[in-house]
Amino acid sequence: MFRRTFLAAAAALLALPLVAPLARAEDKVVRIGYQKYGTLILLKAKGSLEQKLKPLGYSVVWSEFPAGPQLLEALNAGAIDFGSTGEAPPIFAQAAGAKLQYVAHEPPAPQGEAILVPKDSPLKSVAELKGKKVALNKGSNVHYLLVRALEKAGVAYDEVEKVFLAPADARAAFERGAVDAWAIWDPFQAAAEAAIQAKTLANGGGLVPNHQFYLAAQPFTAAHPQAVDTVIAALAEIDQWIAANPQAAAEQLGPATGIPASVIKIAVQRQAYGIKPLSADVVAEQQKIADAFFKLGLLPKPVAIADVVRKPGT
Repeated sequence: MFRRTFLAAAAALLALPLVAPLARAEDKVVRIGYQKYGTLILLKAKGSLEQKLKPLGYSVVWSEFPAGPQLLEALNAGAIDFGSTGEAPPIFAQAAGAKLQYVAHEPPAPQGEAILVPKDSPLKSVAELKGKKVALNKGSNVHYLLVRALEKAGVAYDEVEKVFLAPADARAAFERGAVDAWAIWDPFQAAAEAAIQAKTLANGGGLVPNHQFYLAAQPFTAAHPQAVDTVIAALAEIDQWIAANPQAAAEQLGPATGIPASVIKIAVQRQAYGIKPLSADVVAEQQKIADAFFKLGLLPKPVAIADVVRKPGT
């Protein structure tokens, strides 16, 4: 399941109608994958990246994805050059042979993901998930949250039935009672808490750091290091603006997500801001996650995170 054939890669491209066509070698374009929520979508809305890249001769093409795993499939297939995800997607992608590179990260935001249960659920603890159904997006950041939460509660990973669904489908299954719990991230987490009074069994606090990573295709970084640096600098400016203006950020993100600004503001305030290169500690934390997934048999081979972290000056 981890090895992608040429036909599988071609099928992935055909399944992504919003992704820009493959760029020619002579084109100077940065193709960015983004999700409905986060720093990248605000950068897109402000148009500041285009202004910063124009003097360098680059244009920007934006493509939307429902979650990190799908975004990195596109990066692996050569359909985008840059994007952001949580902790788990790049690990699965690296194990599958994707030529990706970690280029920056945001500080930990453990409150920004949680395992939720319906408001009238009898479940009071993670330990009670034994034998129950938990919805989650396979290979996403909450995949590791579930692993760690079960481990801490003394429940074996295989003692819980995982139902792998994208956020919208998971929310539907959660509301109709087809699953007992839902592992999800903001802003979907905040929306479920506000709209259907979902209760939290556990969030990332004391369990996982919940970093946000910025990733680029290795060939793109090697060929266009100045463009990558420019994207990161533009993101740093947006980070500072969000931290200082959470209400304004929430009002801009609301229409894109279809979630009220009052709810988005909760999610915004649970995030952490201050984009930086990966430190040795962050690499070690990410390696710990990769090792846990391999031990559970979720990866076909061990991966070395340090091998795909951008080195200073490159």
